[in-house]
Amino acid sequence: MNILKPIVFFDLETTGLDVSKDKIVSIATIKIDLNGSSEEKKILINPEIEIPKEASDIHGITNEMVADAPNFKQISKSLFSYFENCDIAGFNSDYYDLPLLMKEFSRCGIDFPTWELNLVDVLKFERMLNSNKLGEVYLRYTGKELDGAHDAMNDIKATFEILMCQLEKHGKNNLTPQEIDLMCQGER
Repeated sequence: MNILKPIVFFDLETTGLDVSKDKIVSIATIKIDLNGSSEEKKILINPEIEIPKEASDIHGITNEMVADAPNFKQISKSLFSYFENCDIAGFNSDYYDLPLLMKEFSRCGIDFPTWELNLVDVLKFERMLNSNKLGEVYLRYTGKELDGAHDAMNDIKATFEILMCQLEKHGKNNLTPQEIDLMCQGER
């Protein structure tokens, strides 16, 4: 990747999925400088609210682990400086991580970001590189061209075949529709 300014890759672990009320319990970053050097950070953060068991079960961070950690306000200025004048990257970051990070800074009275930057959401980029159009997903999983696309019966047969291929490829043949639904909702 040809970078024109430093770039910070980041990921958050949180108390839940509601950007308006949930809080950060951990932030991990990799900052790449123009000379190619990198710096990694991982910070536990006391969210000052209970970490629900469901969240702890996912990321492994408990209330006891963050009891003596700094709260977000205590690290906000140094964290802002760390990100300042950098591009920002993450996975699904445009829809979740970045809005939550912005909300945490806002709670501290800090506008974030205040500089011109580029946002690299690796999930969005993946979706551009590997189309999610039915015919192209069908080809990727089955190796066959989808004949008669946009005919409802052909499309739904292809959809069924894709799901069967996904389950087989990923060793998930025993999943129930309920388990798939929960996985897709981020609850598993």
